Amino acid sequence: MSDKVVIETKVLSENDRLAAEIRGRLQSHRIPTLNLVSSPGAGKTTLLEKTLAALRGTLRIGLVAGDVQTENDAQRLVAAGGYWVKPIVTGGACHLDARMVAAALADAPLSELDLLIIENVGNLVCPSSYDLGEDMKVVLLSSAEGDDKPLKYPAMFRRAALMVLTKMDLLGLSDFDADRAAAHALRIHPDLLVMRLSCRSGEGLTQWFEWLQHLRAK
Repeated sequence: MSDKVVIETKVLSENDRLAAEIRGRLQSHRIPTLNLVSSPGAGKTTLLEKTLAALRGTLRIGLVAGDVQTENDAQRLVAAGGYWVKPIVTGGACHLDARMVAAALADAPLSELDLLIIENVGNLVCPSSYDLGEDMKVVLLSSAEGDDKPLKYPAMFRRAALMVLTKMDLLGLSDFDADRAAAHALRIHPDLLVMRLSCRSGEGLTQWFEWLQHLRAK
């Protein structure tokens, strides 16, 4: 057991070193960077598609799209008009790490980007431990999931700056309670910002778009 702890500490220590290098590089170009995390199917890629369509011509958004086995999400983001899109296929790993992101950014046109969004692998456990050089984590929770997710996966919600409740158009089709989900998350992280939106109906999307634009304006 002690060997496992030592090895894990070394892995995370090296990851943090690489993440610091990534962060320094991105900050030197004044590029706000988000690490987008969620369970599978919460709507990360769909939200990014809507974002690209709405902010085309306003923000030049670079995207790193992580997936376990395919480049499907990256292809969707290219089709949606992503300014620069780089896929990462982990080959089975349940999270992105700083080494993967550093390699993906090696040829990124950073001087041309206004915002970078890293779409992590669908998982609420492992991604919480790995710094990717982002400015903040954004966690998505859909109304198709359990509203107790913040209590079951507290590390992710504790380390996120924003929680986005997605698929609000589906409220009432299950026992998901948006107010209860928000209360659970705020119990874990009292300063957490909470948004509610639906990519299908358009509810709340304007607030999300304006929040992204404000990041760039800082």
